[in-house]
Amino acid sequence: MLVHWPARPGGGRENLVVAGSSCWLWSGIVAGLPPAATEEAFAAIGQDEAALRPGIEQLCQRLDLDASRLTRYAAGSRPVYRTGDLVLKLFPPVTSWPRWQVEPEVLAAVQGRLPTPTPLVHAAGEHDGWGYVLMSRLPGIPLDTVWDQVPAAGRDRLADQLGETIAALHQLAPPAIADWWPADWPGFVAQQRARCAGEQRDLGLPAAWADQIPGFLDAVELPHGTSVLLHTEVMREHLLVTEDSGGAWRLSGLVDFEPAMRGEREYEFAAVGVFVAGGDARFLTRTLTAYGYRHDQLGPGLRRRLLAWGLLHRYSNLSWWMRRLPTPAEATLDALADRWFGTQ
Repeated sequence: MLVHWPARPGGGRENLVVAGSSCWLWSGIVAGLPPAATEEAFAAIGQDEAALRPGIEQLCQRLDLDASRLTRYAAGSRPVYRTGDLVLKLFPPVTSWPRWQVEPEVLAAVQGRLPTPTPLVHAAGEHDGWGYVLMSRLPGIPLDTVWDQVPAAGRDRLADQLGETIAALHQLAPPAIADWWPADWPGFVAQQRARCAGEQRDLGLPAAWADQIPGFLDAVELPHGTSVLLHTEVMREHLLVTEDSGGAWRLSGLVDFEPAMRGEREYEFAAVGVFVAGGDARFLTRTLTAYGYRHDQLGPGLRRRLLAWGLLHRYSNLSWWMRRLPTPAEATLDALADRWFGTQ
């Protein structure tokens, strides 16, 4: 059952600086999470445990958690803590980020309905303007930490399970979430297309590549099917795996549904190609065929559509991706599509 806790009752408060860290003074008692309404504000305090700790301890008391047992995960853009078999995730009130309500509502909608386990939500709500979700901790380790250790047969099994999991996800009805962005998928795509080349230049993409983007996108016909429930950031860091005593690898968890959206199903595979397969044509082929693609559909047209969705992705950063993935000898987006989203 998904439980929404009420926000903390209002009251007089004033900003108090203690040892260089921002805290809140509620009725004379130092407590609460610091304000973080902008990305700049959160960047200043997001890694500052001294600033976060008073509010976290207050939230733990409210949730009947032992704050002394919390251990923060080193990776991730949000403060996320583990304690025993539970995970506490905090969402700063940064207005330009996805709303915190998306993750618990989507997790409730997918619970027990995918081939790969997802976290069970125990509680969700707001505390001092921040969102939080208390959820179960799944077994396994992130795939990115063991990718090089998984043999070809193990990767085949993981790819098959991943394709089946994404297929099951896309068959589920998206939950009804108030003010879920984007409400207009074609409008989102048009907006992303209009500013794509400029944003990529701002992110450091050389002009020789950025100048190709408008023509490339104009030449790619993107489908306009029925919107489905999308994870949008299926990546090795968000896939947990286990290895049994016989050496067989299996997905044990799919996490981080915070950026979930409703949209075109192929949008999902931009992240899969970049952040899971990473240019591994065999892995991507098995994922796509397990999802339901026929081999005769895995041609140049699909490769170019997936790169186009990558360029239009809300978190697209082609310059960074090119430092992470192998690049082709020919400096064209068509060649890049063949290299990153190639199949066998």
